[in-house]
Amino acid sequence: MTTNRSNLRQFWDKMTAPAPGGDAGAGLPAGAPAAAALSSAAVAGAAVGGVASEFVVIGLGSFGASLARTLIQYGFTVLAIDRDMARVQELSTLLPYVVQLDSTNGEALRQAGVDGFDVAVVCIGDDFESNLMTTVQLTRLGVKRVLAKARTSTQEEILLQLGAAEVILPEHEAGVRLGRRLASRHFVDFLELSDEVGIVELLAPRSLVGLTVAQADLRGRYGLSVLAVKRAETVHVSPAADFVLDQGDLLVVLGRIDAAEQVTD
Repeated sequence: MTTNRSNLRQFWDKMTAPAPGGDAGAGLPAGAPAAAALSSAAVAGAAVGGVASEFVVIGLGSFGASLARTLIQYGFTVLAIDRDMARVQELSTLLPYVVQLDSTNGEALRQAGVDGFDVAVVCIGDDFESNLMTTVQLTRLGVKRVLAKARTSTQEEILLQLGAAEVILPEHEAGVRLGRRLASRHFVDFLELSDEVGIVELLAPRSLVGLTVAQADLRGRYGLSVLAVKRAETVHVSPAADFVLDQGDLLVVLGRIDAAEQVTD
């Protein structure tokens, strides 16, 4: 992905170049904070393990901003885009590479170097038309993997037909997660790996307290593999067969989610 780093560098060099008789940064949108400018050193160092790992996140509402910050915390480089200059200014101290532009404008995206990125995530939730147009522009630019946010299954279907590789329905998924937690008294949290399989964190039921991992036999009874046991502030990874379960233990198991729901008192 050397190309997108190069494109990104050229874009920011252009945006921050001194105007004739002016100051550096004159090319930035009016009112853009100096903190929004990329340094050449930052761009040159935008790699993880020697391999460029960069994402475009478009739409910096609560979901998009959280996604961008999380990716950055994991060491990835993120080009964050929003059409609202006030939002860009607000996030300029939190997101290293943030720019204001209209993502429905393919030429603006191209000038930003977006066509050199492998992954883009469209997080526009309040304007579905802009979401659609942005998704189309990204696919036209040749972005290899475009993920888009939707609110309904109908929006999901449309986005998939227009070229999105994956569609995220955060409100739906949050509702499903909460519903599962409320329906199963032992559920604390879970991560879906597919529609049926996931990693589940559940409170050890009374029926398992005092038993060893071998005696509990969650694999034999439910097809669940015990990945870890959290006790107070200590996490016991891959607990031994003779590890004794105690009241208040949190079990982290891998298997079918409906099977984990059957682990009861």
